[in-house]
Amino acid sequence: MAEVVCRDLVEEENEDRKHFKRILNAFRCYRINSLQRLYKTSVYFETLPVAHQYVLKSYKQHLDKIRKCIDQNNEVIKLIINDVAHMFENTDHTADVQKTSCDANVKFSDMDKVQSLLRQFVREWSIEGEQERKACFKPILDELTYIFPEDQCNPQEIQVLVPGAGLGRLAYEIARHGYTCQGNEFSLFMLFASNYILNKCKGINLHCIHPWIHQSCNHFSSNDQTRPAYFPDVNPSDIPSQVDFSMAAGDFLQVYTEPGTWDCIVTCFFLDTANNIVSYIETIYHILRRGGYWINLGPLLYHYADLPDENSIEPSYEDVKKVILSYNFDILKEQTGLKTPYTQNPRSMMFHEYRSVFFVCKKIES
Repeated sequence: MAEVVCRDLVEEENEDRKHFKRILNAFRCYRINSLQRLYKTSVYFETLPVAHQYVLKSYKQHLDKIRKCIDQNNEVIKLIINDVAHMFENTDHTADVQKTSCDANVKFSDMDKVQSLLRQFVREWSIEGEQERKACFKPILDELTYIFPEDQCNPQEIQVLVPGAGLGRLAYEIARHGYTCQGNEFSLFMLFASNYILNKCKGINLHCIHPWIHQSCNHFSSNDQTRPAYFPDVNPSDIPSQVDFSMAAGDFLQVYTEPGTWDCIVTCFFLDTANNIVSYIETIYHILRRGGYWINLGPLLYHYADLPDENSIEPSYEDVKKVILSYNFDILKEQTGLKTPYTQNPRSMMFHEYRSVFFVCKKIES
C-alpha cells in the first residue's frame, strides 16, 4: 500500500511540474503569438486595393504602433517569470525553467489567459481600475470594518481568508486595514503575476503595459487601443510591519481543511469558480470559527459550465441561498443587482457589467 501511495505522489508531482512548464511556456510565447496575429492582419492589409491602402495609411501606422506595444508588454512579462523557479516554499522549479525558448504549440486558452492578465493588472493595481475596485472591493471593506471595528478589537487578532485572491489587491487592502489576512489562489497565471507584484515591486507606477491591444474591436480611436496603463498605483510593500499578510497557492478545497480556523472569509467573484458550489459553501462553513462571518460579492458565471471535459452544476442564486441556509448560516445582509464590471475597457464602445449579489452571513451553531 505504501508503494502505491508513493507512486501516486510521484505522478502527482510530475503532473504539477508538467502544468508549471505549460503555463510558463504560455508567458514565453506571448510575443511570438501576438506578433503572428498582427502579421496575419498586416499581410491581409497588403492585399487590399492600393486606393484602400492609401485611405487607411493611419491604420497601417497604428499596426506598427501595436507591434511596439507588444514588445513593451513582453518586457514586463519577462520580469514576471524571471523568478518563478523559487516562488514556492515547498517546490524548487529550477530544472523546469532551464529551457528559455518558446514552444509554439501553446493552447489558445492559455494565451488568452496571459492576455487577459494584462487587463487584470489594470483592474487590481492601476489607477484606471479604481472604479471597478470601488464597485467590488469597497462594499466588502466597509462591511469588514463595520463587523470588526478597530476601536473594539485588535485587527491583528482577526484572521481573514480571501480565496480566489487573483493578483492579491483585495487581500492587500484588508491587510492594510490591520487585519491578519491570507489570500489563496489556484491559477498559476495569477500566482506568477501576484508573486511579482507583491514581492518585487517596491514603489508606485513602476511599469507600463498596453492592456487593450488584444481587443481589436469597438474602439472610438486608435489611441484608445494602444493607450498605456501603469502599475502598481500603490506601493505593495506598504503594509504595517506588525501585520501578517500572506498568499497561499493551491486548491481551496484541498488547502483549507482545518475546522474553526478563520474569523472571516471574503469571497469576491469566487463562488462560481467551483464545479460543485455546495462544496465551497460546505468548506466555508467548516473552516469558519463559531460566530464567524462570510462576506460575498459576485455573479454566478459558472466557469466550468460550457467546458466539454469538465463536470459542473449551475444552480440559480435562489437555490444557492437555500443551500447557504441549510448549513446554519444566518444571512445578515443581502443586496442584489449591484453593478460590477470586470476588467472592462472604460473607453470601449461595448461595456459589460454584472448585476452581482452581495451578502453577509454569520455562522451559527444549532
